[in-house]
Amino acid sequence: MQSGASASLPAARLASFYFFYFSVLGALLPYWPLYLQSLGLKPKEIGILAALLASTKIIAPNIWGYLADRGAPQMGIIRLGSALACVCFASIFISQSFLWLAIVVVSFSFFWNAVLPQFEVVTLSHLKDRHHDYSRIRLWGSVGFLVPVAALGVVFDVVSIMWLPVILCVLLASIFVSSLTVTARETISPGQSTASIGAVLKQPHVMAFLGACFLIQLSHGPYYTFFSLYLEQYGYDKTLTGLLWALGVVAEIAIFWKIASLFTRFGLRKVLLASFFLAGLRWLLIAGFTDNLLLLIVAQCLHAASFGSFHAVSIELVRRFFKDGHEGRGQALYSSISFGAGGAAGALLAGLWWSVSPHASFLAAAAACFLAIAIVSYWVKQDNLV
Repeated sequence: MQSGASASLPAARLASFYFFYFSVLGALLPYWPLYLQSLGLKPKEIGILAALLASTKIIAPNIWGYLADRGAPQMGIIRLGSALACVCFASIFISQSFLWLAIVVVSFSFFWNAVLPQFEVVTLSHLKDRHHDYSRIRLWGSVGFLVPVAALGVVFDVVSIMWLPVILCVLLASIFVSSLTVTARETISPGQSTASIGAVLKQPHVMAFLGACFLIQLSHGPYYTFFSLYLEQYGYDKTLTGLLWALGVVAEIAIFWKIASLFTRFGLRKVLLASFFLAGLRWLLIAGFTDNLLLLIVAQCLHAASFGSFHAVSIELVRRFFKDGHEGRGQALYSSISFGAGGAAGALLAGLWWSVSPHASFLAAAAACFLAIAIVSYWVKQDNLV
């Protein structure tokens, strides 16, 4: 084994896992709604399937986080989840009826959504006291998202979008293969916690933080579920749609690269509040100026805040709030409450409102962001973040 701090950190192997995990998301988010529409599904049905995709994050990460904090091997959990996610999604080739698609989505996402929170714990354990390096490893997940987002827009202007399930199966298999190259590093033995996780959750600033995370992900519901369809209504082709999605990810990569210096200069609380404000501004721009390409480009650049800086702050806060044997469940709770419950509620509400008013859906998303600002401003003080 090589000596030295840099040699002991398997950065490339950690980065490869993030790359392939988020490449699935990069193929899924922009093009899955278009695939479902090509099957003849209605907006309400598309919204339900998107909600089901997110809803498994409410339960699965917590089950697997509990097992990990009780001594189950984290990389064993990650490899099993990756393999079963691929197998379950491959069953999509049996049928494309709405009921069968719902079964496929629930089964594959139950395992897929449980993987990432545990891998976050593995990454942080390898980083040890070098937590400022997290974003520079995690940004490879953004690169992984970027590649299919940009490439598939061009591809699907040439070939049928019915190839999407094949592409997703290949990417899901790649997650499993990359997981085989990573080993876990021991941190703290189960049972050494000084306080119950219930005691941590009862703290007002922790509840407020998780509530704000729920709202910010709820606000992404119209975007993640219908943005590609929204652009199609305004005459944007799939190539330009893919490039607009990609632009948001480029902005996300840039913020991940610089986020440590922003933390040092402004502090976690200010960066979190700014992320919420800029997310709200983003939804207002999309609601009112979708036909203005320049302003739409500005809105996509704000993905740096609505996801990038928000997620980087949140991972650091979860690390500080959930310690001493609660790491696995802390990351699982963050994932399940924000991306799970928030994502599911946002997708379901977007599906119900979309046929009535796409603009109103994005206005409601902005309102959720401003409510999150009020919650954090009142309950999460600087003293809570030390």
